[in-house]
Amino acid sequence: MDSRRTDPLVALGSLVTIVPATYANLSWTGPYERPLDPAGLILITIAALSLAFRRTAPLAAGIVAAACGVVYYAAHYPGVFAAAPALAAIYTLAVLGRRADAIWLAIGLAVPVYGLMALSSDDPAAGNWMTLLSGWLVAMVVIGEMTRSRRAYLHAVEQRAEAVEQRAREAERTREEAALRRAGEERLWIAQELHDSLTHSISVVNVQAALAMELLDRKPERVREALAAIKESGHEAMNELRATLGVLRQGEPEGAEAGLSGLPRLVSRAEGAGLRVAHTVSGEPYALSPETDRAAYRIAQEALTNVLRHAGAAAVTVAVEYDPSKVVLRVENDGEPGTPGPGMGLIGMRERAVAVGGSLTAGPGERGGFTVRAELPAGAVA
Repeated sequence: MDSRRTDPLVALGSLVTIVPATYANLSWTGPYERPLDPAGLILITIAALSLAFRRTAPLAAGIVAAACGVVYYAAHYPGVFAAAPALAAIYTLAVLGRRADAIWLAIGLAVPVYGLMALSSDDPAAGNWMTLLSGWLVAMVVIGEMTRSRRAYLHAVEQRAEAVEQRAREAERTREEAALRRAGEERLWIAQELHDSLTHSISVVNVQAALAMELLDRKPERVREALAAIKESGHEAMNELRATLGVLRQGEPEGAEAGLSGLPRLVSRAEGAGLRVAHTVSGEPYALSPETDRAAYRIAQEALTNVLRHAGAAAVTVAVEYDPSKVVLRVENDGEPGTPGPGMGLIGMRERAVAVGGSLTAGPGERGGFTVRAELPAGAVA
C-alpha cells in the first residue's frame, strides 16, 4: 500500500493508543508524576501525528517526536508511552538505511531524558526505567537494520528470479527464431532440390518428346530410342523425388545418387538428349563432404539443364578439377548463350555454392557459348 495512505493511519493509531494507555496509568515513571493536562495531551498529539511523515521526512519527524518526548518528561507528565513515536521514527530511519541518523536520534532522546532524571531532586535516580528506555532505543536500531537487510535480501531474490525469467523468455524467443530460421532453410532446400532434379528430368523429357514427334513420320524406328529416354528420365525424376521425400521423413537421403560419383550417369542422360558431352577429371579424386558433394552434383545438373533449354544442340565440357583444398567444377558449352528466363537456375546454383563456403561465376565464355564455374571447399568428411 502507498505510504501516503498508511503513514497517516499509523499516526492516528498511535495517538488513539497512547492517550488511553496514559490515562489508564498502565506505566509509571516516578512518585512525582503530574496529571495529564491539555498541554501534555498536545505534546502527545504532536509526537504521534509526526509519524504521518515518517517516510517522507523521517529525520524531521523523528526530531519532532523526540523533542516532544523530552519536554513531556521534563514536565513530569505520566507514563512511558510518549516515547513511542520517537522509537518508531528511529526504527523507520534504520529501515530506510539511515543508520547514523537513527543512532544520533536515539542519543538525542536518551541523553536529555537521562539527564533530567539524574538531575531531578524530586524523583529517584533513573534506575530501571532508564535501562528500559536504553534497551528499547538499541532494539529499534537493531530491529530496523534486520528488517532492512531482510527486505534487501528479498528484493535481490526477486531480481534474480526476474532475471532468470527474462533469460528464459529470451531463450524461448531465440529457440522460436531458430526454429523459424530452420524452417525457412528447409523450405529453401526443398525448393532447390525439386527445382534441380525435376527441372532437369522434365527438360530431358521435353527434348526427347519433341524429337520423337519429329521422327515419327520420317524415321519411326528411332522413336523407340526417344521414348526409352523419356521413360528413363521419368524414372530418374521419381527416384529424385523419392530421395527428397526420404530426407523430409527420416533426415537422410535414400535412393537417388546426388554426388560427383553420379556425374557419369548425368552426362549419359545429357548425351541421350542430343548433347555432345566431354567429361574430364583432373587431379587425384578424393571424398568430399556430403554437402559439397551434393552441391557440386546439383550445380552440374542445373548447368546441363540450362544447356538443354537455352543453348540448342551444343557441345558441352564438364570438367572436374581436384585441388587439395577445393574442387573446381566447370561446365561450358559452345552454343548460343540465349536469353535467361525468369527461373531460379543461376540463383539456385550460386546459393548452393555459397551455402558450402564456395563461389560461382556464370557468363559468356571467352570463345563464345556460356560457362559456369564453381569453386567449392573440400570440407571435412563425416
